[in-house]
Amino acid sequence: MTLLRSDFDRRHEGPSGDSPARELIDAGFGWEIADADILHHGLNLADVGHVLDLHYRKIISDDVARQLLGVLIDVHRSNPADFPYNPEFGEAYNSRERYFAARIGDAAGWLHAGRPRREAARVAFRIVLRRLMAELLESAAQFSIKTSEVAVKHRETFMADQTYLQQAQPSTLGHYLLGFVPSALRDAERLKVALRQVNESPGGAGCVNGSRLLDDRNYISDLLGFERVIEHTRDAMWQVDTFIDALTTSVSLISNQSKLAEDLEIWSSQEFNYVDLAGPYTRSSVLMPQKRNPYALTIIRGGNGMLMGRLTGLLAVVKTPSARSDNLIFAYGEVPRALSYARKLSDLASGVVETLSVNESRLWTMLESGFSQATDLAEHIMLECGVDYRTAYRIVGDVVKTASKAGKRGVDIDVLSIQEAAQRVAGLNLSLNPKELAAALDPRNIVASRSCIGGAAPDIVTAMSERYKEEAKGLAAYAARELAHFDEIERNLLERAEQIRG
Repeated sequence: MTLLRSDFDRRHEGPSGDSPARELIDAGFGWEIADADILHHGLNLADVGHVLDLHYRKIISDDVARQLLGVLIDVHRSNPADFPYNPEFGEAYNSRERYFAARIGDAAGWLHAGRPRREAARVAFRIVLRRLMAELLESAAQFSIKTSEVAVKHRETFMADQTYLQQAQPSTLGHYLLGFVPSALRDAERLKVALRQVNESPGGAGCVNGSRLLDDRNYISDLLGFERVIEHTRDAMWQVDTFIDALTTSVSLISNQSKLAEDLEIWSSQEFNYVDLAGPYTRSSVLMPQKRNPYALTIIRGGNGMLMGRLTGLLAVVKTPSARSDNLIFAYGEVPRALSYARKLSDLASGVVETLSVNESRLWTMLESGFSQATDLAEHIMLECGVDYRTAYRIVGDVVKTASKAGKRGVDIDVLSIQEAAQRVAGLNLSLNPKELAAALDPRNIVASRSCIGGAAPDIVTAMSERYKEEAKGLAAYAARELAHFDEIERNLLERAEQIRG
């Protein structure tokens, strides 16, 4: 295709005088405006900080600063739903610009000095995200604390632990529940690191290479309570890995809780009858009066799937070439919504665990009626009779099959049945002490023997729980300090603005 000279010139003609196409308004600007309420608070703070920065450098006069801060403080105090964001004007920044110009005239134009509109959105985005991430971090810590506390209460609630929904080995409900805490703590630590990375300032980055007007970028960073400045200006404006990290960790956190929810949904069924959810976490059938469904577990599992979808969506849009706005336009609403919902799901999981009713007698009956001590029996034969483990394994396999067909339980296995199996399987004459055999088959003794690091012995579970809980309390305290710091920063920022406005 041949391009005429006029086609090249059109690129340098500046803004089009034509109104935007209705299709662009509906599919593009309308999407951005839909997220305006999410960024509204952060945009107000970003604008106030920018005005204070310009005033500090004497780029704007006292009078202009007073006018700008006056209208910004008014907007900050108003409900975001009442602000006239309008997709006809483009993205949220454009609506704000028109509103400010209508209120104070040309003085509103000073907001552009040294700062493109996308920088305001980048700053606002991080202000919003840092608070949401601190809240999610706090929730992850609380889940760890509450789960650890419930685990200690059930350190001697014996049960057959499961793999593939099959009885595996004797354990306790406390040991099982505590297994979900280390993952939550690791995710909380990752959130802590991600929070620090999000809480870095893109302010003063300009479009791509900085601004001659705002040579010291630390001032706006300190005003808005960021930990540090993002050094490279291009990276400050266009990085996406930080947001991927934050969303990925939130998905990981809820995925861990979703695994617990799936187990509990099965265990709360009539067929298992291991646990019951407290009434406030259930939902009754409107048709079948006997049904009370564990609805909270469905929400956790479904919510986890939804968060996975949002992560996939973010990954799909951030693969664009560098210095494109489309990758973040779709992130401004999706990432905050995902983090906010992840916190709600995590809070829900904490509530479920904290109020869970446990059918201890049912757990014991199912443990006692099965053969989960088979591994320990094979090890007992190996140690007492000096046969290799594979041979002992084959002998026990035959013993279990024979006992099961006869309607016996694992605890019913006796010396004679082992001797007969040993002859059938390996042609061996084995001699075992009946009392020692009975002790080896006792699920309580088996659990007590798991005294290695991380094992199921009650004392080990108690010690682990205390360590996990202390770690979680430290993370919760860190999150609380960060949230209090954000509150203080915002108060100080607005107090300085009020002083200048007079």
